[in-house]
Amino acid sequence: MAKDLVIVESPAKAKTISKFLGKKYEVKASVGHIRDLPKSKLGIDIDNNFEPEYITIRGKGPIIKELKNEAKKARKIFLATDPDREGEAISWHLSTILDLEETEKNRIEFHEITKNAIQNAIKNPRPINKSLVDAQQARRVLDRLVGYKISPLLWKKVKKGLSAGRVQSVATKLICDREKEIEKFVPKEYWSLDAVLMKNKAKFKASFYGEKKDDKEQKIELNTKEQVDEVISIIKNEKFIVQDVKKGKKKRNPSLPFTTSSLQQEASRRIGFSTKKTMMIAQQLYEGVDIAGEGTIGLISYIRTDSTRISEEAKNNANEFIKNEFGEKYLGAFNNNKVKKKKEIQDAHEAIRPTSVFRTPTIVKNSLKNDQYKLYKLIWERYVASQMSPALYETLTIKISVKDYIFKATGSKIVFEGFLKVYNSSEDEKDVLLPELEMGEELVLKDIVPQQHFTQPPPRYTEASLVKTLEELGIGRPSTYAPTISTILSRGYVILEKKVFRPTELGVVVTDLLKEYFKGIVNEEFTAEMEKQLDNIEEENIDWKKVIEYFYKDFAKELEIAEKDISKIEIQDEETDVICEKCGRNMVIKMGRYGKFLACPGYPDCKNTKPINQEIGVKCPECDGDIVERTSKRGRKFYGCSNYPECTFVSWDKPINEQCPKCKGILVEKRTKKANEKKCINQKCGFVETIKDK
Repeated sequence: MAKDLVIVESPAKAKTISKFLGKKYEVKASVGHIRDLPKSKLGIDIDNNFEPEYITIRGKGPIIKELKNEAKKARKIFLATDPDREGEAISWHLSTILDLEETEKNRIEFHEITKNAIQNAIKNPRPINKSLVDAQQARRVLDRLVGYKISPLLWKKVKKGLSAGRVQSVATKLICDREKEIEKFVPKEYWSLDAVLMKNKAKFKASFYGEKKDDKEQKIELNTKEQVDEVISIIKNEKFIVQDVKKGKKKRNPSLPFTTSSLQQEASRRIGFSTKKTMMIAQQLYEGVDIAGEGTIGLISYIRTDSTRISEEAKNNANEFIKNEFGEKYLGAFNNNKVKKKKEIQDAHEAIRPTSVFRTPTIVKNSLKNDQYKLYKLIWERYVASQMSPALYETLTIKISVKDYIFKATGSKIVFEGFLKVYNSSEDEKDVLLPELEMGEELVLKDIVPQQHFTQPPPRYTEASLVKTLEELGIGRPSTYAPTISTILSRGYVILEKKVFRPTELGVVVTDLLKEYFKGIVNEEFTAEMEKQLDNIEEENIDWKKVIEYFYKDFAKELEIAEKDISKIEIQDEETDVICEKCGRNMVIKMGRYGKFLACPGYPDCKNTKPINQEIGVKCPECDGDIVERTSKRGRKFYGCSNYPECTFVSWDKPINEQCPKCKGILVEKRTKKANEKKCINQKCGFVETIKDK
């Protein structure tokens, strides 16, 4: 009997879905895209109205052959790729290769991989949405034109291996501009002045605010020590009198559930994940994880979304869970089922949420790897909290007069936890308590604390703050942020030091060149406007080729000028005191695909290279040399002795400065599916201990 064929992108997704559909369906994976623009050339016929030339991706022949064979046998074909522009484009390419009718209802869409979602999707197929496909084609063609036209120019004028891109070039520019702001920043002195006051045995601090003139308060900035000393000399022997006491109430609403970018930001801030790692693990949770007692199931909804909307069913389930677990007073008394009110938001999806709120982190913990558990817990807690009641605070504001000056103190305490019982996105919040005070009351001065400060430059971007800025500027889309950051790091335009980005000399040179000759490519406003134009293709059925033509008209002129005017730019490599043992020259630092390395400046006559050895502060157990972090030819990190090749000690796991309590050997950190461990490097010893999460 003929079966229905369901085609998805990934084998993991296919495995999960086949479990829900049963024996009447054959589920196959295309393993991502099957057709794309060729890598070896531009692949766009500019003179023929920017017609793209799609070819079968190398290595996909056997997969396409299998899909065609299955399609011939199938009673009906369903295209079940991801519910976004890229997924729609993959379905379109599949339908083209399988010779399906464009009007045929064979496209199914779901936003979570659960039994109900899949079975409902099968009942409601639709034709492929050509507007979505065209919006994706426009992005692909635009990015190809920018990349394949500017990159060869950079190879010729700067160095081989460079690239430019619609989003990556703006991201690099933001980092370069921030560095220039920091370099130009001139710190300004300012002072704070606190009075340590007491009522009975209760001490508290009040901060200097300003002075009172003609019954009006005037804030005073303390900019010099002389100003501070003058104030202290006037108030030190005067009475501190309570002038005003204001009691109030404050509520703090929970944050909305996660979008792609807010998940990336919060995962970076709270659990230290890079954007790339966050998306990789989120994909695993979405496509399906083997849960004890349930089998393989998708734990979270679709992960590429700008929306904060949630379905009525999901909201009702959350309300039921909160009511049963915490009590009715913890239910959100307001409608938190909001959507961001931005024109740019593509609200086809829900927010990122657990597929079942009843599947708590505790229940699934033993079925998940440690990193999967951390991310699932973060998503689950944020979602549940978003449906809970606000936290309530009592506030107290005290105004204190001394001579003609005013000091102020503010206090607050939580009177009802609300959503904070599940999720607190701020730093550890503590009550700030003040004693009960009445107007006219005199306070005892215990101390006066002046403190000098200096204004700080704007902070360098972290992964989280860069994603936030790109989103606020309307540059790129949720799915582009992680690959953009990976690209600018791998190209050597920026480096990530102590979790903040710094531009390299190469990054500055390339950005300055693009700013001079390709203003639109690195201009934030132009790029955001271009993003809106691309969105309009989908929303208003605008001809995508007209949008490309509008862009290319000026871009082609800029290319012509740049090709003619840009001179060859020489970037000096940083010289080291490491001597090349083959020719005696001082080796220089180069940037490669996997980071920095040492190379002989005599290339091509001398091709000697060496890794840059980064010490980790641990001595080699075999020769007492230093253990250093190194990178294999495949880019994998490992640890070896600095005395190599004389000493051949090597470990894939990171050695730590602790001795094994059993055999006095060296311990290493080991990451397993369940937890992080420290274990003895001597396999015969067998010592192992779980490292508890902080």
